[in-house]
Amino acid sequence: MTPWRTLAAIVLAGASLTAGAHNYHMGIADVSYNAASGSTEVVHTYTGHDVEALLTQRYQRQFDLGQDNSEAALRRYVEKQFYILAPGGKRLRLNWVGMKVNADNVVIFQEIAHTRLAPGTRIHHQLLTDFLPGQRNTLNVQDGGKIQTLIFDSRNVELPLR
Repeated sequence: MTPWRTLAAIVLAGASLTAGAHNYHMGIADVSYNAASGSTEVVHTYTGHDVEALLTQRYQRQFDLGQDNSEAALRRYVEKQFYILAPGGKRLRLNWVGMKVNADNVVIFQEIAHTRLAPGTRIHHQLLTDFLPGQRNTLNVQDGGKIQTLIFDSRNVELPLR
């Protein structure tokens, strides 16, 4: 091996070690009011292997999100860890619409039928933060032209809308 190739191999090996040491775990959710249906829609996106690892640890069996039997377990987890409270404290009914899985991500669809979120509504968002201490979830709430961004982590699991 030439000295340049050796140097390149060392640099690439070092870069891969550095990349492994900087594991970032994040999710994003978009909450928006659909004027046509009169419903609030929620779309979550998470890294597929993080979700599979969580379910495997939680249920002590291997999960493949592409298999039908995985959706029920994921749904139970999501419904426990993510919910929305009306200003008076009543938990709003989030309907599970479904999920879509590709090689990298899992996208989860929910909706609150015939409901528009009011100021003072609280979002409880603990997805993956109970499993991955460094998990950070960004939630964007859009109603009309106004967008509000909330950041959830292991210390901030419930935040109010303004």
